[in-house]
Amino acid sequence: MSLSRTGTHQALLLVGALALAGGLYALPKGIVKPKESKAELTQDAARTANRDGGGMATNGSKTEASSGPRPAETATVGPNEAGGTAAAPHTQANATQRRELNGLLAKYKATTDAATRRQVSLDLGSRYEAVQRFDSAGYYYAEVALAQPAEKAWQKAADAYFQAYSFASSEARKKMLGERARELYDNVLTANPNNLDAKTNLGMAYMSSDNPVKGITLLREVLEQDPKNEKVLYNLGVLAIQSNQYDKAAERFAQLVQVNPNNVEGQFYLGVTLARTNRAAGAKAAFLKAKSLSQDPALAASVEEELAKLQ
Repeated sequence: MSLSRTGTHQALLLVGALALAGGLYALPKGIVKPKESKAELTQDAARTANRDGGGMATNGSKTEASSGPRPAETATVGPNEAGGTAAAPHTQANATQRRELNGLLAKYKATTDAATRRQVSLDLGSRYEAVQRFDSAGYYYAEVALAQPAEKAWQKAADAYFQAYSFASSEARKKMLGERARELYDNVLTANPNNLDAKTNLGMAYMSSDNPVKGITLLREVLEQDPKNEKVLYNLGVLAIQSNQYDKAAERFAQLVQVNPNNVEGQFYLGVTLARTNRAAGAKAAFLKAKSLSQDPALAASVEEELAKLQ
C-alpha cells in the first residue's frame, strides 16, 4: 500500500527518503529573490486566494506564490511547452489540456446558473488535478462545497489544498496553503468528527503553523483511536527523523511494517533509521525487503548504495 495520493507525490517521497539517507533531509525551503521579500510574496498570495487581482497580474517570479486559480498557460511545464515555467516543476499540461482549461474557465465566468456553475467548478477541479495544479483544483472544489456543504465536498477541497501544501516550494507558500487546508479540514471534522483521514492531514498541516504541538496532538489522538493507522505511523516516523529522534523513528516504522509488511516507504525508512542507530543487520533486511517490493530502478539503486555503506 502506498501512502501517497499520486505517482508524482510518491516520487517526491522517495526523493525525500534518498536525501534523508544522505543526511540532507529537510522541509522544503523557498528562495526569495532580492527584490521580492517574504512579506510581499505572502501579500500577493493572499490577494490571489481572495480573487481580487493577485497572482495572474503579477510578474513571472511571483506566479508560484499564488494560491488561487491561474490561467492554463501558467499551469504548464514541460520541455516542449512554450508557456512553461521552472517555478512549478511538478505541473504539466499539454496543448489539449490548456484548451480544455481555457474553455472551462470561459464557461465558468460566463454562466449565471448555479447548477451549471457547480458542475463546471467540479470539471475545473478535476482538470487542474490532472495537471497537478492542486491549489487551483482546491479553489474550485471549495466553490462547490460552499454551494452545497457536505463532508465529502469539504474533504475534496481540503485534500487538494493539502496536496498543494505538500508541494510548496517556499515557507511563505507552505504556511499559506497549510492555513487554507486547516480551515477546510475543520469543516470536514465539523460534519464528521470521526473522519480520521481528515484529522491526520489536519495534524500534518499544523506542522508548518505557529502551533506544531497541536499537530502532534491530533496525530496521537488518531493513533489512540486506530493504533494500526499506517498513515499516522508513517508521519510520526518522519517527524521523529526531522527532530533527530532516530530511535523513536525506528520504533514507528517498525510498527508500520508490522501492520503492513508490504509498505515500501515504511521498509525503506526503517532501513534508514536502523542504519542510523547502528543496527546493520536489521537495516539490511529492511532495505532488501523494500527493494523486493518495488520495480523502481531509483529505489533499487538507492538500496544498493545504502547496503554498501553497511559493509
